[in-house]
Amino acid sequence: MKRSLIILAAFFFAPTLMAQEFRCGIQITSQQIQGTNRQVFQTLQNAVNEFINSRAWSNYKFTSNERIECSMLFNILEYSGDQFKGTLQIQVRRPVYNSSFNTVLFNYVDNDLDFTYVEFQPLEFSETEHLSNLTSILAFYANIILGLDFDSYSLKSGTEFFQRAEKVVNNAQNANERGWRSGESTSRRNRYWLINNILNEDFAPVREFIYDYHRLGLDIMYDKAVEGRVVIAESLTLLQDVYRNRPDPFMHFLQVILDAKSDEFVNIFQGSPEDEKRRVMAVLNQVDPTHGDKYRKILSATQ
Repeated sequence: MKRSLIILAAFFFAPTLMAQEFRCGIQITSQQIQGTNRQVFQTLQNAVNEFINSRAWSNYKFTSNERIECSMLFNILEYSGDQFKGTLQIQVRRPVYNSSFNTVLFNYVDNDLDFTYVEFQPLEFSETEHLSNLTSILAFYANIILGLDFDSYSLKSGTEFFQRAEKVVNNAQNANERGWRSGESTSRRNRYWLINNILNEDFAPVREFIYDYHRLGLDIMYDKAVEGRVVIAESLTLLQDVYRNRPDPFMHFLQVILDAKSDEFVNIFQGSPEDEKRRVMAVLNQVDPTHGDKYRKILSATQ
């Protein structure tokens, strides 16, 4: 509801409205790093926190209680000089209208975290060139988060942010670090393939699912539980359409969404009528066999 109003207001006030968009918890762990200056990790954490949470990433106005709840966990596995390597886990949560429940919108692990950071050096980012692998990674995911959040409130309204994420990828094509190019991942699971899938029209039904599932389904369940669940069940067929057309043999974006929602599917449909359970299970077993054991809990639950 809130983001729909923000999007509408932006058409009239976009030139003058600026505000921080995120309430993002930043954590940097380095348990595997021994015998070094520990303060550098705290300094880095403070710098990343400032970069993400204090920067204005759009022209839309966000009040304090409307900021997007998310977290970034940096697990540093190698540290030498000013070079850091490890993984980055990003999770994004979205409030469900008229409830205290937050749904997971995005839960993603980037295994190509590799950057140079000089302690106390300001983090700089440019929309026109690749200045730093760290700030490019942060800007990429900031725009992915914004795009998914906006898509969940208004159909495909996150496109401008996804296009900005794509520009970050394009600027980084000559970077020394991994994660930015198509040929670096045989499983097509990296930043390049994530944004490639999102903006590929063959994956458009996945973005439609994000809107239908959240805005037309979850957001009405407080007052209309059955109607909301029916909408969610129907929205699953959008994912099935993508799976059947197989626009990409690995379908990275589709799997990212299924990974984020698998537990929630179980919770939503455990109380469904038997015929609805069977229909939902037929779709889920086809599009997401990875979580098949989890989905069997839907059938085993009693109403």
